[in-house]
Amino acid sequence: MNICVFLSAADLPERYTRPAREFAELIGKAGHTLVWGGSDSGLMKVVADGVRKTGGRLVGVSVDFLSEVARPDADEMVIAKDLAERKALLLAKSDAVVIMVGGTGTLDEATEILELKKHALHTKPVVLLNTAGFYDGLKQQFRRMDEDGFLPLPLTDLVFFAEDGVSALAYLEESAGVQ
Repeated sequence: MNICVFLSAADLPERYTRPAREFAELIGKAGHTLVWGGSDSGLMKVVADGVRKTGGRLVGVSVDFLSEVARPDADEMVIAKDLAERKALLLAKSDAVVIMVGGTGTLDEATEILELKKHALHTKPVVLLNTAGFYDGLKQQFRRMDEDGFLPLPLTDLVFFAEDGVSALAYLEESAGVQ
């Protein structure tokens, strides 16, 4: 399975890097492919290193203005002309999506993926990996959107909130029918 992971390229503390590394190692050990923003820095590097270390493939989609920090040993690296093309390519190359901790870029990617899913423009499973409670506030906001009628489908059909990498991967594999 090709798993797209949206996440930060920032250098982050151990409370974020350790769970990210553990999740990445699960992806690689299970024989899955990481599809990610292609960066060889920060949390993106941590995840790519974990997948590579455990035998998984790396498919990067960088963007022209960040190509100098693209991972040199990716199995495949595509350079998109802009962020919009990058998001479209990441989605096209994946079977499932995981949203990990990140800043405004990750939030932009997350909301676009969920908006596309809401309108049935893709049916891929989406997991929001709530490492160290990072997305507790967003989870609460989504629940309110659901309860107040702002979502045309149940929140549980839109996104799965996982508290750890084991439950995230289990949900993705179950959704994709992977044994």
